[in-house]
Amino acid sequence: MKNAVGPVLRMSEDVEAIIAAIEEDNPGTEIEVIDRGAYVRIQAEHRLKVTRASIEKHLGRPFEMRQLEPMMSAFAGRIDTTSDAISWSFKREEEPVS
Repeated sequence: MKNAVGPVLRMSEDVEAIIAAIEEDNPGTEIEVIDRGAYVRIQAEHRLKVTRASIEKHLGRPFEMRQLEPMMSAFAGRIDTTSDAISWSFKREEEPVS
């Protein structure tokens, strides 16, 4: 996948719900989930997001976005966090000035 962005999550009981929330929050986006046993890489091209509301819906309980940070061992792309959502985006480096 070219220009892939997204989280790498440590395996936990909440991983499947978070994957489902990411899929729900990114309709029409091809999302690749790579299960490596101890962790799962979730990625898409250029942009990916997940909202607190979707995570809570799939978990069936309240969730604070800061709870996702310890689960995330790494990520690809540029990350933007708020109390309601996390997004990952690809930013191309500026072209060199000639």
